[in-house]
Amino acid sequence: MIGWWVSALGAVGLAFGGTEEGALMTRWGKELTVEAPGWSSHPRPGFRREDWGSLNGEWDYCISKEGIAVPEVWSGKIRVPYGPESVLSGVHREIEPGDFLWYRKEFSIDKHEGKKVVLHFDAVDYETKVWLNGQEVGSHVGGFTPFAVDLSEALTDERNVLWVRVTDGTGGYQLRGKQSLTPKGITYSRVSGIWQTVWWEQLPETCLEGMDYWTEPWVGEVDDGKAPSAKLRISPQIIGSAAGASEVRVKVRLEGEVVAQGNGTDEVSLRIEDAEWWSPDHPVLYDLQIELLNARGEVVDEVASYVGLRTVEKRLNGQGREAIFLNGKEIFLYGPLDQGWWPESLLTPPSEEAMVADLQFVKDAGFNFVRKHVKVEPSLYYWHCDRLGIVVWQDQVNAGMWSGSPPEEISPPWTRLDDDPVDGNWPDAAHAQWVTEYQAMVDHLRDHPAIFVWCPFNESWGQHRSMEVGAMAKAYDPSRLICLASGGNFWPVGDIASAHNYPVPQMPGFSEKFEGMIQVAGEMGGMGLVLPGHLWTSEKGLPWSHQNSESLEDWKSRYLQIVRKVATLRKSSLSAAVYTQLSDVEHEVNGFLSYDRVPKVDAAWLRKVHRELLPELGRVERSAQSE
Repeated sequence: MIGWWVSALGAVGLAFGGTEEGALMTRWGKELTVEAPGWSSHPRPGFRREDWGSLNGEWDYCISKEGIAVPEVWSGKIRVPYGPESVLSGVHREIEPGDFLWYRKEFSIDKHEGKKVVLHFDAVDYETKVWLNGQEVGSHVGGFTPFAVDLSEALTDERNVLWVRVTDGTGGYQLRGKQSLTPKGITYSRVSGIWQTVWWEQLPETCLEGMDYWTEPWVGEVDDGKAPSAKLRISPQIIGSAAGASEVRVKVRLEGEVVAQGNGTDEVSLRIEDAEWWSPDHPVLYDLQIELLNARGEVVDEVASYVGLRTVEKRLNGQGREAIFLNGKEIFLYGPLDQGWWPESLLTPPSEEAMVADLQFVKDAGFNFVRKHVKVEPSLYYWHCDRLGIVVWQDQVNAGMWSGSPPEEISPPWTRLDDDPVDGNWPDAAHAQWVTEYQAMVDHLRDHPAIFVWCPFNESWGQHRSMEVGAMAKAYDPSRLICLASGGNFWPVGDIASAHNYPVPQMPGFSEKFEGMIQVAGEMGGMGLVLPGHLWTSEKGLPWSHQNSESLEDWKSRYLQIVRKVATLRKSSLSAAVYTQLSDVEHEVNGFLSYDRVPKVDAAWLRKVHRELLPELGRVERSAQSE
């Protein structure tokens, strides 16, 4: 089962099941082989064409101080899409800020007449240049969002050689999340280079580049989660020389049956009768067949997609307080902070199956929500949240944190929700890049119905120009809620006031300062529980948590107190609470799961406890039993 990895692990002197840094592995990492690479599904479920292929697998690599000439001698093999710092890459070596990380891949594609070939990089950290057969074909700056390059002009019918050069400083104004050159406590290992899927597709010169979806009631508004009919508006992005003469045809299916269809150019508006509205308890997805027609009415491009019908908004509840409303009905969100790190592969989940197992634990434990913390996952992550019915609060990736060494112009002092908040002092170029990466994240993920909230900042990490950023975020996607800064620094912009307090949750409180804001406990809990034999240890740090527990029974007793406190705050119009966290990460041991994804507490026990907080769980279970 371990196959290819025996030699890789032997080369770095590691053994399975040990406690040396990097040796800890999940069962999915142990099962990977060259024949079973772990990432075989279409990488973009919401925009699928048939003619595609993956370039994941073995590439040549070289780490060099030279960034001009392509290396003549290569260091060995690296396994894409795992970063070179990870065990699963087969390299397990840190990339220094002054290094150039080079990749080389030979491949061939049976190019179809009249088609162009586009190569997609779903994430490369951080600055990237790409050459094909010696010709530069593209570049990109940003470590967490996808980009694509057109290979058509440089592509040959036979052997093609792809070169990729990456630099990654992991410092300054660079958006990097929890990565650190000196990881300890709540900061983690650096990750460089290609860390999500690399894939190609063939498409016509005039083609669909993307789609945006909006859903709303056909008339009036959704009443208590129900409406007889829905309006689905679809806005296509068409590129190519014949884009102006093109038309889009859309068919909407539910369980294989066509329920709506129509044609349009700038926008297609469809009416769906007997609408099935998406919710965590009822995550219904409609399949979409989208065809691009030329001036003669011929189909020149076709894409498969899906959509969930739902509305998310801020409204006054029965107590006269602002709350989250889904489909016209108030909803309370409770779930874990999801960091999305893995012992053998760091930012990259070892496989799609491993990623889904995390989400299934969330669902089985009775949570209805995850906060995706300062990381953007592969598209497949959000597709599985859509189909499972797990609401997502999506953070923007941050620059420097408030603790440690960053100067105050990058990350100001953390004033939480106090009066007179402080901002960092970012230069124009750094701010412009921050906005570019934020909008790229929103563009990448905006069609996933599971995403309810965008969070530009966490605490004061890289927080700057707050009022400007909040206004931009709200205008860029008015269909979702905005939490400017989870845990503060609080500025009066957006929709949510979020308090961070460990271990016991707190509400921001009601005052003129928070007028019009939804009340959220953005972080709480953080109770540590060590699972012997499942620790990541090194000279860089020892197990850490906000509060240690002596035993599982001690942990359970404290967790019950926290859930009951949340239930009490819910009665005072708390709208959401985030427990830290889903799994251990490196030196942090405050997860429901260990870092190698062994449950510390049974999901069924958690689900039983959560019925006190989320009475709708019992209704869902009774409904399922009666069907």
